[in-house]
Amino acid sequence: MTQPDPKQRKPWLDFRTIWRWHFYAGLFCIPFVWWLALTGSIYLFKPQIESWLNRPYTHLTTAAARIAPYAEVRAALAAVPGSVLDAYQLPRSPGDAAQVLVGRGSEETRVWIDPRTAQVLKAVPEDDRLMNVIFHLHGELLLGDRGSMLVELAGSWAIVMLITGLYLWWPRNAQGLAGVLYPRVGRGSQLFWRDIHGVTGVWVSGTALLMLVSGLPWAKSWGSDLKEIRQLASHKAVHEDWPTGTSSELAARAALSAGSLAGQGFRAQDASEGMAGMSMPGMNMGGGSGSRPRGALRRGAYSAIDRMVPAVAGLNLAYPVLITPPMRLGGPWGARSDAQNRPLRVTLTLDPKTGAVIRRKGFAQSSWLDRVVSVGIAAHEGQLFGWPNQLLNLFTASGLFVASISAVVLWWRRRPHGVLGAPAPLGRLRFSTGLLAILIILGALLPLLGASMVAVFVLDRFVLRRIPGARTWLGLRGPANMVALRQQMEK
Repeated sequence: MTQPDPKQRKPWLDFRTIWRWHFYAGLFCIPFVWWLALTGSIYLFKPQIESWLNRPYTHLTTAAARIAPYAEVRAALAAVPGSVLDAYQLPRSPGDAAQVLVGRGSEETRVWIDPRTAQVLKAVPEDDRLMNVIFHLHGELLLGDRGSMLVELAGSWAIVMLITGLYLWWPRNAQGLAGVLYPRVGRGSQLFWRDIHGVTGVWVSGTALLMLVSGLPWAKSWGSDLKEIRQLASHKAVHEDWPTGTSSELAARAALSAGSLAGQGFRAQDASEGMAGMSMPGMNMGGGSGSRPRGALRRGAYSAIDRMVPAVAGLNLAYPVLITPPMRLGGPWGARSDAQNRPLRVTLTLDPKTGAVIRRKGFAQSSWLDRVVSVGIAAHEGQLFGWPNQLLNLFTASGLFVASISAVVLWWRRRPHGVLGAPAPLGRLRFSTGLLAILIILGALLPLLGASMVAVFVLDRFVLRRIPGARTWLGLRGPANMVALRQQMEK
C-alpha cells in the first residue's frame, strides 16, 4: 500500500466541508428564496401594475380645463382631517388626476383629486397600496425591523450558498460542456436533477449575487451600519435616498409632516397638541386669530403651490415628480424626481416667491458611494435599463426557484432513513486556512452572518455533538454507523 506523503499539502478548501456548508445554508435559505423570488418578481413590474391600477384616474380633462393645484391640495387636506401637505405629485399627463400625499405624523395617505371638480376620487394609506404591501412583504415579511433583519440574515446565508455552490460546480474532470453549462438528458433521473440544480444555479449565480448585495442597503442592520460608517467619515449629517427598515421610513414621514407644519409657522410640539382641532386651508376659521385652534394652519397655507407646479412641470424631470412644502417658515420649496431608475433622480430647491431653481443636485453631484448604491438599487428593482432589466431579474428569480426545487428533489431522493441527510464527513471536519479566511471576511462584511456563524459553531461544538440523537440526525462526527450512512448517501 502506498503511504501518504507527509509533506503533501492539504487542499486549500476541503470539498466535503464546503458541501456541508452549502447544504446547511440551503436548508435555511430555500424557503426564503422561494418567497423572495415570488414577491420580487411581482415588484419588478411595479410601473406596469400601478399604471394599470390607475387607469380610472387618467385622461379626465384637458390641461386648460383643470383647476388650480392649490384647490386640489385643499381638497386632499379636507379629506384627511388633521393632516398636512407632505407632497404634491405632478400628473404624468395633463388630464390625469392629481395625487396629493398628506400626512399625520408617521401616517401618510395618498389622495386622488378630480382635476375638474376637486372631488376626492380615492384616498388610500400609503402602507395599504398594493405595491407597497408587496415591497414590505419582500423586504421584511410585514414584520417591521425584525422581519428586515431576518430577511437580511437569509440573504447573507444565500450569499454563502451561492459561493459554495460555485465552488462545488467548478469543473475539475469534466469532458465537454454537458453537465457544466447544459444538463445531460437520457442518463437517469438522478443525474438529470443534479445537472438541473448545478447548471441552472451557475447561469443565475452572478446576477443573484449582485441582487443580494444590492439589497443590503435597505436592510435594517446592514443599512444602519453603513449609515454609521458614512457618518463617521463625513463632517455633516448623512441622509440616504433609501429607507433602512420600517422604523427609518416612519421616522422620515414624521419628520416630513412636522417640517411641513413648521413651514407654515408652527412648531412640531404645537402639531401634536393641536392636530385634533386643526382647520384646513380655505375653511371657515371661526373668526379672528384669537379663536383659531392651537396648531391650526393659517388661511392660505400652501398657496404657493400654484407657482411651483408650472415652474417644475417645465423642467421635464423623470416621473414621478414630487413637490414638497417648506420645512421652515419662509423657507424654500423643494421638488424631486422619485424615479425608480435612481441615476435619473434630481433634487431641486425652489425660490418660494417665484418657483425659480435655487439649487440642483443630480446623480453626478452625489458621493461615489451614493452613486454605487443608487445604481445597485435601480438594477435590483429592474429599472436601470428598462424592460431588459426586468426580464433579466425575472430570469434570475425563476432560475433560483428552479435550482431550489431541484435541490429539494435531490435531497428527498437521496436522504437516508431517519436522518436529515446532510453530506456526511469523510473524517474529522477540517477548516483549512482558505476556508477560515473566507469565513472571516464574510463575517466582517456581513455582521449578522458573522454573528450567526459564531452561534452555529457554539451550538454545534458544545451542544449538538453531546446529544447522540441530534448528532446522528444532523450527520455530525460521531457514531460508527456514519460509515454506512456515508456509503448510502454516495450511491
